[in-house]
Amino acid sequence: MSVRIDITGLRPERVAVVPSPLGELCMALHALSEPGHHPGVQGWATGVTARLDSHLADRMCEADFLWRTTFSDLFMPFAGVPGRCTLPGATLAEDLDLLDKLSDEQFVDAALEFTCALPYSTGGATALDDPGARRRALDLAAARGPQQLRFSERLLSDPPRIRAWLRQFLRDCDEAFFADAWSRLRHQLAADARHKTELLRHRGLAGALAAVSPAVALDEAAGVITIDKLGDGRTATGDGGLLLLPTSFGWPHLSVLHRYGWQPVLHYPVGAAEPASPPSVEQLTKRMTALSHPVRMRICRFLARSAYTTGELAQAHGMTAPEISRHLAVLKQAGLITTRRRGRYVLHQLDVTVVARLGSDFLEGILR
Repeated sequence: MSVRIDITGLRPERVAVVPSPLGELCMALHALSEPGHHPGVQGWATGVTARLDSHLADRMCEADFLWRTTFSDLFMPFAGVPGRCTLPGATLAEDLDLLDKLSDEQFVDAALEFTCALPYSTGGATALDDPGARRRALDLAAARGPQQLRFSERLLSDPPRIRAWLRQFLRDCDEAFFADAWSRLRHQLAADARHKTELLRHRGLAGALAAVSPAVALDEAAGVITIDKLGDGRTATGDGGLLLLPTSFGWPHLSVLHRYGWQPVLHYPVGAAEPASPPSVEQLTKRMTALSHPVRMRICRFLARSAYTTGELAQAHGMTAPEISRHLAVLKQAGLITTRRRGRYVLHQLDVTVVARLGSDFLEGILR
């Protein structure tokens, strides 16, 4: 499972590393809605929530699915501008002006992303033009609750009204809490962008991507960037560009915009501790599967306390040595146990550090 970006023919000058005020506002809204995802900013989120105007708080609930359950591409309108090489604005006002450049079809499709009703990585009918796509979007919105249904109905019946509502809402958020946060964060994000740009210049795209996240890999021969995520997606830069956007609020989310016809965007977190080599989704799946078997769970109980040979484990569990060996092989392949030789005996022991990290690895993997 991964998201792949075909960069065949991508010119070096078409790769840009630049922060986006609107993209960061999306992550700030998400952190306010899901503070459990972002323990590092819970203090900030608590402070903002405590002093938030009740009217603005109510409006925030009207469409929180745009940044809570999904990160709507509406917060990256520069990627949808024709030509696929537009950069984010330097200010929130400039980013909001770019939002106005999206067509009604683009705006509606991006806003309805939370319904999963429309094809994302491939082209297709829009809910504004196609009655079938419209019905499907409304049915799926209704399944999410009356709030989402009401929003979707207003969106489909009067896109300009929702566009105006969203613009004013974002401006009010800026005045209430985001302008202060952005004044502090923009320097950190700009510094990271300069650092990644220097890496691009001196070490190429591979060097810059390696600094973005261990979950991002570049196959230069194939011309493909692979982002290890719990999901599948494909896009291509084509004759457009590639954007790398740093975010301070975003950890542990590593987001990829791969909407059909839009410029690919890699939205990556900065300023947060991350394991030097976090397990891939495949490796994480192996570990969870290995521990799902009751016999292997019991073996782990022994191996967590001391090192044992295969014969000792077989005797303790009333099983044959070959049966125990098969279970040990699964645990070893998953990277959960270590082995060492003592004379003619091979001792197995649970890697407690790896097992202790499984919970955080799982959470980061599904949120990535």
